[in-house]
Amino acid sequence: MRIHIATDHAGLEFSKDLQKHLTGQGHEVVDHGPKVYDALDDYPSFCISAALAVVADQSAGAEALGIVFGGSGNGEQIAANKVTGARAALVWSTATAELARQHNDANLIAIGARQHTVDEAIGFIDTFIATPFSGEERHARRIAQLAEYEKTGAIAGHPFS
Repeated sequence: MRIHIATDHAGLEFSKDLQKHLTGQGHEVVDHGPKVYDALDDYPSFCISAALAVVADQSAGAEALGIVFGGSGNGEQIAANKVTGARAALVWSTATAELARQHNDANLIAIGARQHTVDEAIGFIDTFIATPFSGEERHARRIAQLAEYEKTGAIAGHPFS
């Protein structure tokens, strides 16, 4: 599987360890940056690049997922979710990694590099990659509603007040 990865300065060392693990598992890792430490770098461009690549790969029929991380993972998740078709979930346990795939068909996860050890993050990532989307109708319906809103700004039959 192709795994797109992005971070900021807070997760640069973390990224190196995770890329080594993923490559060792047989995955093709695409690093969207940064390549060098810069305490003033900005995560949005790195994370958006990773999300764009995941969505493009999946749209082309390639098996791909993404991982974005920084100090907390929050900003990185927000940045990735600005990309149409990206469904990035903040994970902090193996249970949230599993549910992100099973219920939300998440195609990216965000992890706080300052919140977890490398071993914990590897557990979250391995769970995320190994877990398939359940395909249950209620989950598929909700994902379709999100996609509809991304395209039209509305959800049919559900007016906003």
